[in-house]
Amino acid sequence: MTARRARHGTTRWRIVIAALLLALAAPLVAATPTPSAPADPERAAEYWIPGAGIENAWKTTRGAGVTIAVIDTGIAKGPPQFDGAVVDGTDVSGIGSPDGRTPLGPLDSDHGSRVASLAAGRPRPDGTGMIGVAPEAKLLSISLGFGTTAPVPFAKQVADAMVWAVDHGANVINLSFTTNTLEWDQSWDHAFQYAFDHDVVVVVAAGNRGSGTSMVGAPATIPGVLTVGGVDQHGVASRAASTQGITIAVSAPSEALLGVDANGTIETWNGTSGAAPIVAGVVALVRAAHPGMNADSVINQIILTARPAPQATAHPDPQYGYGLIDAAAAVSAALPPIGENPLGDLSEWVRLHRRAPAQQPAQPTSTPAAIPPLPQADAPSRPGSPLVPSADSLLYGTLPLVALTVPGILIALGVTAAARRIRSARALRTPKSR
Repeated sequence: MTARRARHGTTRWRIVIAALLLALAAPLVAATPTPSAPADPERAAEYWIPGAGIENAWKTTRGAGVTIAVIDTGIAKGPPQFDGAVVDGTDVSGIGSPDGRTPLGPLDSDHGSRVASLAAGRPRPDGTGMIGVAPEAKLLSISLGFGTTAPVPFAKQVADAMVWAVDHGANVINLSFTTNTLEWDQSWDHAFQYAFDHDVVVVVAAGNRGSGTSMVGAPATIPGVLTVGGVDQHGVASRAASTQGITIAVSAPSEALLGVDANGTIETWNGTSGAAPIVAGVVALVRAAHPGMNADSVINQIILTARPAPQATAHPDPQYGYGLIDAAAAVSAALPPIGENPLGDLSEWVRLHRRAPAQQPAQPTSTPAAIPPLPQADAPSRPGSPLVPSADSLLYGTLPLVALTVPGILIALGVTAAARRIRSARALRTPKSR
């Protein structure tokens, strides 16, 4: 099972250019206009903050009291965006640090830091700079070892990470990776069900075509998870930075995103790996605004308040799900509570698709009845030639045959003789012609 993550970094100066371009482009949904000459280019480049209704949702809450677990490459120490945000962590790979704060991976060790910064990054003390969707939420850092470098199998890492996150107070779990396979290891049945049973919302990235994911794969295929697809700045499904599949629930921006590297540098990147933590942050806002709302109802709030995607052809749509994420509507909507996950029931799926273990045969509870032994078989007869008659063949075959045949022959001879005499007598009585 190989996990994939998508990213694309550029140098810091391009953020300013991106902000200026975004000021000229139509945002996803403009709640407030983007400044034409931004004094804070990093904040101005975060087009999803006003566009996805996040800025308006902040009038109600910024996520205080909610904990988001980021199961990824690890959230780095050092960047100020994480000061006071990361409250606990662990490593499940066998190669990271015990607190989960050492970024792992030879190719993309910054991935977990970028994800965390989008979900709950803190601004600078003066309120400027990049900011996460739920900047007052807490973070748990759980480091995974992607690829073949970790001594612990990847499936076990994920299962252990899910259970650890639940046991350490996570209200939301973010998984920004895919395995590119529809199926998942059976150990994930228990791990994900454990999260659902403990009222945790699990947010999962759908994957990216640009990284080779043409269709959603596990964990995005697990019933009950909130799978996130990606759109561009105009709300159109991203060709390279998203994928498609019937399990996609909502869509969020996945292009020209900002993220904090392990060294504190802010870069731009693409992918549903970034769309997922945007939605995870929105989930944190909803849970903070409605602390008594269960996870099923939170998911229902998210999908029912999503804005229809203009190019969607179905509801839900395989590229957009139920629509584009709308944080303000999700936080303020007054929907009735529900008692079941609208995105599926994992326990029912397991009941239908996993074979139950074979039951052990019941042990006897009474003494077995005694059965008398069978009589001994007759001794076998001595072998003989089939051409030589035996006593049985003489008694039951030859003698009866002789007894029936001899009288029959005598009777036949008598009948023949009588017939000859009759013919001779008739011949004597008949006169001869003259």
